[in-house]
Amino acid sequence: MKTKFTIPKSFFIFSLLLSGCSDTKAPDTYKTIRIDTQEWMIINLNIEFFRNGDPIPEAKSDEEWRKAGEESKPAWCYYENKSENGSIYGRLYNWYAVTDPRGIAPAGWHVSSDAEWRNTTDFLGGEDAAGTKMKSSSDWTEDGNGTNESSFTGLPGGCRDLNGRFSRIDSIGYWWSSTEYDTALAWYRCIDKSPYYVYRTNYYKQNGLSVRCIRD
Repeated sequence: MKTKFTIPKSFFIFSLLLSGCSDTKAPDTYKTIRIDTQEWMIINLNIEFFRNGDPIPEAKSDEEWRKAGEESKPAWCYYENKSENGSIYGRLYNWYAVTDPRGIAPAGWHVSSDAEWRNTTDFLGGEDAAGTKMKSSSDWTEDGNGTNESSFTGLPGGCRDLNGRFSRIDSIGYWWSSTEYDTALAWYRCIDKSPYYVYRTNYYKQNGLSVRCIRD
C-alpha cells in the first residue's frame, strides 16, 4: 500500500509553537497533521485547565501523585517537575485527567481512542512499520531518532509510575488512549528508541503519560 499524508492548510498558518500551550488555557489553534482520515495535533498536550476552565491539579511530590491515583482523581506533572521538560515534551497526565468529564481536550478535539491509534498505525503499514515514521527526527537518545515521515513528531517524553517515580525520558514515548481496559487499567501506546515498532498494551490508570488529541 502506498502511504500518503495530507498536511492541511492549518499546518502552515497556525502560529502555535511546538512547545504547546504552557501555563494558559488551551488556544483555539494548533499545528496539525492529517494521517488518512484523522487530523492529529503534532504536539503533546501541555495545558493545566479543563475545557470548562477548572484547573487540573498539579501533583509534584510522590505522595501527592500517589494520593491522586489512589483516590481516582485527575493530576498532571512535568517530568521530574521541571517546566523546561514541559516546553519540549508536554505534561504527563494520569488517566483520570484524560477522562475527566470536564474535558481535558480543547473544544473541537478529543483524546485519541484505542481504535483511532489502531487506524493510524494500520494506515502507516502496521505497528512494526509505524514507529519509525511516527518518531521525531531529533531528541531521541542513542541513535533512536525516527524519520518522522508521517509528521506525527512523536517525542520521548518518558513517564511517571503510580508511586511517583519518573523514568525513560529521551528514550521512550508513552501516550494514553481514552479507552479503558478494565477498572484498573487503560490502553496506551509507546514507541521505544529501539526497536521502532508502536507497542500497544495497558497500564495502571494512576501512571502519568503524554496525551495527544484528534480533531472531532
